Amino acid sequence: MTSAGSKPVTSSTYYVLLALADADRHGVGIGDEVRRRTDGIVELGPGTLYATLSKMLDRGLIAQIDAPVEGDDPRRRYYSITEGGREALSYETHRLSVVLHAARSKGIAE
Repeated sequence: MTSAGSKPVTSSTYYVLLALADADRHGVGIGDEVRRRTDGIVELGPGTLYATLSKMLDRGLIAQIDAPVEGDDPRRRYYSITEGGREALSYETHRLSVVLHAARSKGIAE
């Protein structure tokens, strides 16, 4: 059996993990961070984002946490990356690096 960190993840899962790597965030904040970090190239719509979050919770890649600020909107759900999520992020980043290296060696990418 493979661990959560030793197999490829979907692109939406990767973007969410990357968004949570440096800070806990609520759903809209995750979407905003993805859009900002990709210069608007990637935009996770609400359906994709919340379906991805649900699957990631089930896989143990993220955890739902209490709001970090008292008095925050009670409808907001905050998420934190787990150790398994960090392993998956590290594995996928390495995998993508290998693919990018291959593309560069063929003159396809800068």
